[in-house]
Amino acid sequence: MIGYVKSYHAALLAAALAAASISGCGVETKGVGVKSTFLASDITGAAFGRDFNLNDHTGKTRTLADFKGKVVVVFFGYINCPDVCPTTLGELSETMKKLGKDAERVQVLFVTIDPERDTPERLGKYLSSFNSSFLGLTGDDQSIKKVTEEFKVAYRQQAGGTAEQHDMDHSIGTYIFDAAGKLRLYVSNGKDSEVFPHDIAALLKGR
Repeated sequence: MIGYVKSYHAALLAAALAAASISGCGVETKGVGVKSTFLASDITGAAFGRDFNLNDHTGKTRTLADFKGKVVVVFFGYINCPDVCPTTLGELSETMKKLGKDAERVQVLFVTIDPERDTPERLGKYLSSFNSSFLGLTGDDQSIKKVTEEFKVAYRQQAGGTAEQHDMDHSIGTYIFDAAGKLRLYVSNGKDSEVFPHDIAALLKGR
């Protein structure tokens, strides 16, 4: 059930943020009455989502260091997702248009949670329908499990589904890194569509 996975993911994320604060390397806090620069959740200093090691849809091995100097947007999903995934990718596509020339300093990464069906070829074709610069990331089951654990992402195949035809329940949210490769923001599902262009533009300005 999507609701179950979303609740599980929220619990994981909350626990991770709490642990970061307790350990002293926690999330940036805002003083009372001080307005945040960002519309999304500021998770600067969170001790998760530190890196990944996956193949992009062109076959090249990728880590976060490959995109240093760019704001990096990471979203987990799958091609057959009927609603949230295409909606989020559509919003990110519109964001790139709004950013104009600055879009060259932004990299959107779509990490599949369904690598068996989401082949590199399918990922490339799917993402190009949104923006030609978007990259799909994939790997074997173990690699996907490792990166989802690192990013506190919950997912599972729906009971009764087959390898060829099934739906995936998965947590919903988008992670944004600044140009120095630091995880800064978490955009929860249902946020206003202006969150992406506003916050990415702020990070591009060095906020």
